[in-house]
Amino acid sequence: MADLKSMKMSDKDRKLIEDAEALLGPEPTKLGFVKNMFWGNLRTDLVFPYPVQDAKETAECDQLLARLDDYLRNEHPAITIDQEQEIPRWVIDRLFELGVMGMTIPKEFGGLGLGITSYNRVLERIGHSCGSTAVLVSAHQSIGCKAVMLFGNTEQKAKWLPHLAKDWVSAFCLSEPNVGCDAGGQETRCEKTPDGEHYILNGEKKWATSGAISGLFTVMAKQKIVNPKTGKEEEKVTALVCHPDMEGVEIYQKNRSKCGIRGTWQARIRFHNVKVPKWNLLGQEGRGLNIALTCLNYGRCTLSAGMLGGARKVRDQATKWSRTRYQFQRPLSDFELVQKNLATMAALDYAMDSVLYMTTGMLDRHDEDIMLETAICKVFCSEMGWRVTNCGMQIMGGESYMTENEVERVFRDSRINLIVEGANEVMQSFIFAYGGKQLAENMLSVKNALGWNKDEGLGANIGRILKNSTNFKLVRAAIPLGIEIFGGVRRNRPAAPKVHASLQAQAERLAWLICEHSHQFKRASKHYEEAIITRQCVQARLADNAMWIHAFACTLSKLDQDLRRGGEGAEFDRDKAAAFYFFDMVEQEFAQNIRSLYDNADQSMLKAAAAAIKHADTMPNSEYSIPEKSPIAKGTGRTLKQDGIKQFPGSPTVGAGAR
Repeated sequence: MADLKSMKMSDKDRKLIEDAEALLGPEPTKLGFVKNMFWGNLRTDLVFPYPVQDAKETAECDQLLARLDDYLRNEHPAITIDQEQEIPRWVIDRLFELGVMGMTIPKEFGGLGLGITSYNRVLERIGHSCGSTAVLVSAHQSIGCKAVMLFGNTEQKAKWLPHLAKDWVSAFCLSEPNVGCDAGGQETRCEKTPDGEHYILNGEKKWATSGAISGLFTVMAKQKIVNPKTGKEEEKVTALVCHPDMEGVEIYQKNRSKCGIRGTWQARIRFHNVKVPKWNLLGQEGRGLNIALTCLNYGRCTLSAGMLGGARKVRDQATKWSRTRYQFQRPLSDFELVQKNLATMAALDYAMDSVLYMTTGMLDRHDEDIMLETAICKVFCSEMGWRVTNCGMQIMGGESYMTENEVERVFRDSRINLIVEGANEVMQSFIFAYGGKQLAENMLSVKNALGWNKDEGLGANIGRILKNSTNFKLVRAAIPLGIEIFGGVRRNRPAAPKVHASLQAQAERLAWLICEHSHQFKRASKHYEEAIITRQCVQARLADNAMWIHAFACTLSKLDQDLRRGGEGAEFDRDKAAAFYFFDMVEQEFAQNIRSLYDNADQSMLKAAAAAIKHADTMPNSEYSIPEKSPIAKGTGRTLKQDGIKQFPGSPTVGAGAR
C-alpha cells in the first residue's frame, strides 16, 4: 500500500504527517466503526445492540448516585464556588469520602472499581450541578489517576493508587506555554544521570488543572533515546511521576481568573533540575505520548458527560420556562420558532446521551480501535451541548443572563469544552485524516500503479501500467474504484441493521448515508488531490459528516433498545419524537456539507483572511495580548493586569510515602 508521504507536498506538510504517524503508532489490526464508515462498511456488531451495563455494577453505581444526589442537593455550594473562584478543601474531602474521587480505581487499592460507563453517569450528575466540580473530578480520574492505573507497574500502583483514592488530588502536566494542541512539541526535557538512577527534569507546564493542590503529577518530557533499529539518537516523550515536595518543583502560579469553570485552579509549574527516581518512570521511555493520548480517550468522554449534564439542566429549565412565560397572551411554547428551539434541545440531548454511552460501552468492553469514536464523542457533545445551551438562553431571554437562574453559569462553563482535550478544529482534521488514511493510501496505490503520471515519459507510463495490469488483486480493486470515481456509480450500500420494525426505514437511511459518505470522500480526494492535505475547510465538512453519521447510528441503536424494552410515558414519547427529529437533522446537515464541498465561499474567505492578517501586521503589538513565548513577538504585547486575581493559599496534600 502506498504511503501518503509519497504524494507531492511541502516538506512542512510531509513532516506533519510523519509526526502524526509517530504520535498515533501503528494502525490497529481491526478497524473501528468510524474507519469502516469511510470504506463504506457498516459494522453493525460494533454499535448494535446498544451497550448494557452489568446489573451488579449498575446497582453499585445507583447506590453511589443516591449518595451523591443527596450531597449535591443539600450540601454542595455550586454558586459559591463560581462566585469565590475556589472549590473548598472540605468539598474535595467530601468527594473522597463519597468515593467519587476514587470510583474507577480498583477495589484492591481502595477505590470503588467502577467501569467507565458508571464513571460518566456520575460525571453527568455532577455536571448538572456544577461544571467546576465536574472538571476537578474529571482531571483527577481521567488523566491523573488513569495514567498510573493503565501504565503503572504493580509496585507503583500499590504505592500511589491508595492515596489517589483517598486523599491525593492528581494533575496531568502536558500543556506548556508553547504547547497546546501540538502535544508532540514538548520543550520540557529530562535526561538520565550518569549512574542511570535518576532523571533530571527541567521545564515548565501550564494549565495543570488542580496542580496547586495536587499530591502527584504525571509529567511529559522530551528525552533523547537511541533508536535500536537505526542506532541514531531521537527525541521522544517520556512520562514521569513527580511530587510537589521534590526539590526544584515550583508551583509559581495557582490560579487565573476565568470566564467559566471558575472554581478550578489551573497551575503553572516549573521544574528546576528535579531529580526524579528511575522508579517513577511510567511505562517505557519514549512512550509518553501514547500514554497521554490513551488517557485523553477517557478524558474526552468525561468532558462530554459533564457537558451533557449541564445541557440537560438548561433544557429542562428552558422548556418549563416556555410553558409558564406568557407574551401576547400566549405561552412562549405556542410560537413556532420557540418550538424549533425546544425540539432542537430535546433532539440533541437524546443524541448526546446516545453517543456518550455508546462510547463508554466501547471503552468498557476494551474495543481496539476507538480513538476516532472518542474524538467524535468530544466534538459532538461539546458542539451540541453548546447549541442546547444557546437555545435555552434564547428561550429565556434576559432572565437567562441572571445568575440566580444558573443558566448563564452553564453557558460560561460550557464554552471551554470546545477548546480543551483537543480544540474541535484540530479534532476535525484528525477525524478526517485518521478516518480516511487507509482508504486514501489504497486509492494512492491504485493511482501510482495504473494511473498516468505526467512527470513520466510515454514509455515509462505504458511500461508501468502494462506491468501492473497483470496484477489480478490490484486490478480487482481498481475497476470498481474507477467506476465509482470517474463514472459516479456508487458501490452497493451496506446491509442495514435489523432493528425494531418501526425503525427499519431509519436503518436504511443509515446504510445510505454511510455509502454516500464513502463515495464523497473518494470523490473529494480525486477532485482536490494533494491539496486536500491542507484544505482544512474541506476536511472539516467530511469529518462533520462522519460525526453526524456516527451520532445517527448511536441514536438509532439507543432508540431500538428503548423500544424493545417497551418504553412508555411522556418522557419516552418526548425522546422518541426527539430521535426522529434528529434523524432528519442529520440528513439536512449531511446534504449541506456535501454541497459545500464544491459550492462554497472558501476562496473569498481565504482572500478576506489574508487581508485581515495583513492589516493585523500593521497594528501595534503593545496594544494587544501577545503569546508569552511567541517566536516572533515575545515580550512586545501589552502588560496584562493581574492584581485583582486571587492567588489562594491552598497547598498540595502529600501523604506519607510520596517518595
